[in-house]
Amino acid sequence: MVQILFVSLGCDKNLVDSEVMLGLLQEKGYSITNEEKEAEVVVINTCCFIHDAKEESIESIIEMGKLKETGKLKALIVTGCLAQRYKEEITKELPEVDAILGTTSTEEIVHAVERVLDGKGYQHFEDINYLPPSHETRVITSGTHMGYLKIAEGCDKHCTYCIIPKVRGNFRSVPMEDLIKQARYLVSCGIKELCLVAQETTLYGKDIYGEKALPRLLRELSKIEHLEWIRLLYCYPEEVTEELILEIRDNPKVCHYMDMPLQHSEDAILKRMGRRTTKEEIKKTIARIRELVPDMVLRTSLIAGFPGETKEEHNALLAFIDEMEFNRLGVFTYSPEEDTPAALFDNQVDEETKELWRDEIMELQQEVSYDLNASMVGKRMRVIVEGYLYKEQMYMCRSYMDAPDIDGCVFVASEEELLSGDFVDVVITDFNEYDLIGEIQ
Repeated sequence: MVQILFVSLGCDKNLVDSEVMLGLLQEKGYSITNEEKEAEVVVINTCCFIHDAKEESIESIIEMGKLKETGKLKALIVTGCLAQRYKEEITKELPEVDAILGTTSTEEIVHAVERVLDGKGYQHFEDINYLPPSHETRVITSGTHMGYLKIAEGCDKHCTYCIIPKVRGNFRSVPMEDLIKQARYLVSCGIKELCLVAQETTLYGKDIYGEKALPRLLRELSKIEHLEWIRLLYCYPEEVTEELILEIRDNPKVCHYMDMPLQHSEDAILKRMGRRTTKEEIKKTIARIRELVPDMVLRTSLIAGFPGETKEEHNALLAFIDEMEFNRLGVFTYSPEEDTPAALFDNQVDEETKELWRDEIMELQQEVSYDLNASMVGKRMRVIVEGYLYKEQMYMCRSYMDAPDIDGCVFVASEEELLSGDFVDVVITDFNEYDLIGEIQ
């Protein structure tokens, strides 16, 4: 039986594609391995969103290519965003690559493996705006009771710093009936929490139903038995409606959690970024969310050192962060990407300044997060058990406040044995900047 190793890089949307391809291969009888030296075929699902991701993808291709000399590797397949964007360069400069599939060619993975095992090269690129058919069966790789549900593909926003529309195409919603089938399958496999992802979740359904249908999707998903939590990621502030906020508030299965990438607070920079909102509109949206859902956890992401950003604008952003008190916040230094308008803007900020501003933002956020976590002491929370840390003799858990892989944890002491996937009630007894500590009482 042919052994295939998958390397999935980049975002959670990419991970969903990897899991779908793994499912297609497994259906055809291929065996999946995590052992590099046992792999006869390696598939690398790449990312190229920012420079570091591009470098990681290229380094992975080169490193895995060496297995043709040191392991059993017969063929190397490259898929995903880097493959879509740089197919000519990969063909020319990375001869160890035997097949290349674009971002809309996931369903060609079985044919690609068959071709390369026959010693033939293969490339396949569908139209960038093609939406591959949904596949219910996939191999869940999270190792937990959480799974990602990708509800749409592509993006229509065309922010000046972002390459996504050129490698992922226009915004295309996945039909609701397909998503319900996928969700039912995931829950049947033991998934208890679904994280809804897309380049932008808040526009779901606008292209195929003529209206934003995310609230309706949440209602339909919540009918699935044994699904406990639904979590929303990648909500653009200008697309958040009162209907959506109320659905989050009133639907007991939807976590009071919203990931809302803002990128900046100042109008001049938002305009240069091509963002479709203003500082005042953002503040009104956040105020309304907190008015209707007082315990809503808000996560955002920011860019430090966008072209033309001044020290005054940076300081204004710091003041905005201090005022808004985001529960969760991540920040990236601006990365100029080829074929994006922002890469050609004047007044590029030097790397040292970008890193300094990033560090200042994170230092402030640490203070904000510390104070918010301090306010949780004494409160009772429902958490899902992720695993056990033998050295610390604590269970690692997550509350509704914590998205997997990006947020903190709740470390729980318990005399009784807990199983991964269990939901338990704990009382918070201590904290640090990013994590909470609790115990079962």
